[in-house]
Parts: sequence; C-alpha cells; structure tokens
Amino acid sequence: MKKYSSEPACSVDYAFRRIGGKYKGRILWYLHLRTIMRYGELRKTLYDITPKMLTQTLRELEDDGLVSRKVYHEVPPKVEYSLTEVGSELIPFISHLKDWGDKQVAKIKS
Repeated sequence: MKKYSSEPACSVDYAFRRIGGKYKGRILWYLHLRTIMRYGELRKTLYDITPKMLTQTLRELEDDGLVSRKVYHEVPPKVEYSLTEVGSELIPFISHLKDWGDKQVAKIKS
C-alpha cells in the first residue's frame, strides 16, 4: 500500500481507510447521483468543505481508484470527476448507510 504506513488490521479497516472521514462518502454519493461533476459543482454541493480539503480528498479518492479525474486541455481549464467501476461497487453500501442515517435523523426529529 502506498498511501498508509501500516497495513490494515482487517478488511473493515481497509474499507474505512478508503471511505472514512467527513467528506469521502458524500463525494462518492453525489458522484453517483450526478454521474459526472466538475470541481466547482462539488464545491457548491459540499458547502462546508474548504477548497484545500476538497482537492486533498479528491486526490485520495483518485489514488485509491474510486474516482476518475478527466482533464480537458482548454481555457479555462475543465476537470470532471466520476466514479470508477470500483467506486460504483461501494454505492449499495453507502445507500444502506444513508437509509440508516435517514431513520436515525427521523427519530431525533420526532
């Protein structure tokens, strides 16, 4: 593994290293919903993320093979992000987490 200095303790650890954190799951979910998004669209959708953190998170997702980055050589520069096949495999699990989260939020509100 190139990204982490230590080996994952187990498969669950490996998975959460890839999708854990405040933004990764949300980015994957929004790319699933929209198919292709540009950096500015992601920035507007994830209103609580700094540009530095968005760039870093997108790079990590790309390094892990979950997100594809396509650069168009034009002025102004155009960059599009989409899910890879491996990233798309995570969507059913993120969907289950979303459903669970919806139920918990509904309980809190009631």
